[in-house]
Amino acid sequence: MSQAKGDRRERELVNLLDEAGFAVMRAPASGSATERELPDVLAGDGETFYAVEAKSSSGKPIYLTGEEVEALIYFSQNFGAKPRIGVRFDREDWYFFHPGDLHVTDGGNYRVKKETAVAEGTDFAEFVGTSKKVTLDDLGDSGPDHDPNVLRVLTAVEQGELSVDEAATMLE
Repeated sequence: MSQAKGDRRERELVNLLDEAGFAVMRAPASGSATERELPDVLAGDGETFYAVEAKSSSGKPIYLTGEEVEALIYFSQNFGAKPRIGVRFDREDWYFFHPGDLHVTDGGNYRVKKETAVAEGTDFAEFVGTSKKVTLDDLGDSGPDHDPNVLRVLTAVEQGELSVDEAATMLE
């Protein structure tokens, strides 16, 4: 991926966070022209503060070096922010991960696959606090949709056997 595309993606993330009510800045020359490793984006809403390392890809897995992740964690601890890895694949939204939730390769690098981002990442709405992810486990037997047929359809979506559109049609 080109540096220009990476810069555009970082600016996109900054604008989205700004629109969501966060005070936000893109760190100047993050990752290159400074002696200190800085995260790509700093954002806060008065209650929650994030230091974000932003990465994007056309669809290939995203890799971060162990040094990048260690620098993010070190900065975040000293700054009082929550470290997050923000990933964006072409034709997908932004997804966020705590560094400890990423796959570590045998060589000590970190990897995020597109499928993992979509299935397990925190989406933008949840990241900024405008929604909360609810899983089937959260619903259990006491949730509003504890109808066994609804749970079967939701499980089929979760397992990739049905698309969301197919499930919506079935539940109408």
